Amino acid sequence: MEFYDSEKGVDQYIKIAEGYDGKELIKILQDFLPEKSSVFELGMGPGKDLDILRKKYLVTGSDSSQIFLDRYEKQNPDADLLKLDAVTLQTDRKFDCVYSNKVLHHITGQELKKSFQRQNEILNSNGIAFHSFWRGDKDENIEGMLFTKYQIDGLKKIIGNSFDILKINHYTEMEKDDSIYVILRKSSS
Repeated sequence: MEFYDSEKGVDQYIKIAEGYDGKELIKILQDFLPEKSSVFELGMGPGKDLDILRKKYLVTGSDSSQIFLDRYEKQNPDADLLKLDAVTLQTDRKFDCVYSNKVLHHITGQELKKSFQRQNEILNSNGIAFHSFWRGDKDENIEGMLFTKYQIDGLKKIIGNSFDILKINHYTEMEKDDSIYVILRKSSS
């Protein structure tokens, strides 16, 4: 994602995201995932959620932006980080949970379907996926970045049979019910 491949884009994102983190979402996740579980964060950005997750879980952060990874590693030299994209997830490692907060809206619905299939492959049996999305009916392109918005029914279709949906709900980030979170369990079938 070219926007995040420049210092300017990364700085701009950090400024826009000031004051926002996934603290409330991670509280929800804790009801489904025991402490000390391995968590793989997709699209960690500056690492706000990774820092929160690190308090209770064994975390691995990832991003497609080397700038985000380098900045985080400079402050946290012991961090376990991977450079990869959210669709192909090129790793042979396995995790108890795949987590993302407003990351998977940067890919198309078709790419999201592929990402879910790949997430299923890198999850341990009974693994959990926890993701948040912007809610809406139309895609937007802002400064060259795709923002794919979803309704619950559309997300359910994309998820398909590869996961059991444990919980899917609206929540408020900036405006009432502007977001959706979904908690999925790797299907045993």
